[in-house]
Amino acid sequence: MYRIKPEDAQYIEEFRKNPIGHHSPGLQRILNLFRGEAMAGKYVLVCTKPHKEWMLGQLTGVRGERIRMTNQVFTSIEDAEWFVFKQRWAKYTNETLPD
Repeated sequence: MYRIKPEDAQYIEEFRKNPIGHHSPGLQRILNLFRGEAMAGKYVLVCTKPHKEWMLGQLTGVRGERIRMTNQVFTSIEDAEWFVFKQRWAKYTNETLPD
């Protein structure tokens, strides 16, 4: 299984600049790791107003249970994706990324 390595830090800025769309193979490996994690506790973005607002939630890992919603609201999908990326990066590396 792929793990985050120190040299993978080169992909942080790539994601920050372009969180949606085509990514380099190195960044895509990282995203596959992040997005393929276990469902319990996994961060998700829920669109609450089409093209205008997204809220952060967490999956319970139990089929049929509702998403646990947080109070975190975003008005930009790019900001929302960056926030989730930072949370996942911290989980896998124990490193906090700056805003």
